Amino acid sequence: MTESPVADLSREAAEAELARLARALARHDALYYQGDAPEISDADYDALRRRHADIEARFPELVKPDSPSQRVGAGISEAFAEVRHGVPMLSLDNAFSDDEVRDFAARIARFLKLPGEELIAFVAEPKIDGLSASLLYVDGVLEVGATRGDGRTGEDVTANLRTLGEARIPSRLKGSGWPARVEVRGEVYAPTDAFTAFNAAAEAEGRRSYANPRNFAAGSRRQKNPAIPAGRPLNFFAYAWGEPAEGFSETQAGALEKLAEWGFPTNPRSVRVEGAEGLLQVYRALEADRATLGYDIDGVVYKVDRLDLQARLGFVARSPRWAIAHKFPAQQATTVLEGIDIQVGRTGSLTPVARLAPVTVGGVVVRNATLHNEDEIARKDVRIGDTVVLQRAGDVIPQIVAVVPERRPADALPFAFPTHCPACGSEAVREEGEARRRCTGGLICPAQIVERLKHFVGRKAFDIEGLGEKQLVAFHERGWIREPADIFRLARDKEQLTALRAEDGYGETSVANLVAGIEARRTIALERLIFALGIREIGEQTSLLLAREFETWDSFDAAGREAAAGLPSAAWTALANAPGG
Repeated sequence: MTESPVADLSREAAEAELARLARALARHDALYYQGDAPEISDADYDALRRRHADIEARFPELVKPDSPSQRVGAGISEAFAEVRHGVPMLSLDNAFSDDEVRDFAARIARFLKLPGEELIAFVAEPKIDGLSASLLYVDGVLEVGATRGDGRTGEDVTANLRTLGEARIPSRLKGSGWPARVEVRGEVYAPTDAFTAFNAAAEAEGRRSYANPRNFAAGSRRQKNPAIPAGRPLNFFAYAWGEPAEGFSETQAGALEKLAEWGFPTNPRSVRVEGAEGLLQVYRALEADRATLGYDIDGVVYKVDRLDLQARLGFVARSPRWAIAHKFPAQQATTVLEGIDIQVGRTGSLTPVARLAPVTVGGVVVRNATLHNEDEIARKDVRIGDTVVLQRAGDVIPQIVAVVPERRPADALPFAFPTHCPACGSEAVREEGEARRRCTGGLICPAQIVERLKHFVGRKAFDIEGLGEKQLVAFHERGWIREPADIFRLARDKEQLTALRAEDGYGETSVANLVAGIEARRTIALERLIFALGIREIGEQTSLLLAREFETWDSFDAAGREAAAGLPSAAWTALANAPGG
């Protein structure tokens, strides 16, 4: 459905649209804050928020007390006790362009009635893509740790936050000069390397893995059993405070120094700058370094440095006037190309795959991206060690769209595409008019064999229940399955089936299900059989057309043999003239 421009909405249409957007935002807030399972990207969510705000700005009389613009986060879960924040934990307005950042700085100058030439000092901080937490200390001792919740009331997750350890969240404040009652705020996050290692181990052990570090941090922090987050790699950055609203520093930068003295980690990339151009310089530097930080960020937060000016500026609805979040482009990110691997497909095609420093793009952690073929590598001049711009094409397939040439290492050399198959050593030939090189090893190439077997048992081919890709690869490595016929021999090989139970831990039921799944596919539709053969240029639709033309395997097989021999027969003619042939 195409949305009507806000400028074209009547009052009645605007009222209906605000109601629709409010329902959608409430649902997505609950999924994000309570379920830790967002269904849409941050960019799509921001677009909903912005449209809602634009409509309210045009029709201010339609703003309701329970409007999404008047609240932060979502309601709390019944699984945890409630915690009332001493000072509300508000959200931030967003900026998406340089001009919006300049407007932000100009608005502050106008509000404070400062001369146009006077530069305002700001603190620019990386916007960590994690979960907000509030820590209440009374007489220097941690009393309560809470989630943000709806901004006024959060969830008591003290036991879980304590498991992060003294180096991240101290149980007793260090140093001196802290108020008798102070509420320290910050972000719980997962370092990208630790997150990657956790997911790899979880997948190997058949446990739950997570789509991105943010979901991992959220799911860990809100576990009912503190023993679970205790074994997970989580960190914390302190960057703000609730109560007291004043008293221990005169500036934002000074407050960060105090928090560090009290024992909290603060972000080393936080920096004090002057004016909008100073902010934009920090933004561009962090965007360029994003892939090497070791944690996910989705933008930069700008805050007026002087706390007395923050107090004068005050708040608007759900956000402060003195701060804004400058978000990175929605579906793109920069990262480092650590290597180029060559994958061999079932038809022998050699496909280059970029191995990347993990980075989150559109809410998904990306570690690999397609480079298509050797011409594409040469056209973009992609080299190992380059900083590259990554995007998810159609929000699905990650691909490299450009290189950042000014960040290229001095020793980076053009990539030499292999002329021999990395799996079997056979010559890789690029035929005239083809974009890809292909291994000439055929069925002596182990990579081609495995990929052909995977294709053979795929969902649109034989689709054998109980014989997935993982089991197939394991059986191939043991030498049990080297060609498709071996699959059907396995089902009647008592020695191998006994070994499955004795050596691989298969239970009686698992073995019986595997055998039943294989036996059930001894007879299948002809189009599935043709597709399963993995013949070049013969896809699902062409397989169906060929099956309709020849009707039986015998007639199709005869046509194929005669065609291979170059015999001018009726079968050969039928094959050549078949639809899609």
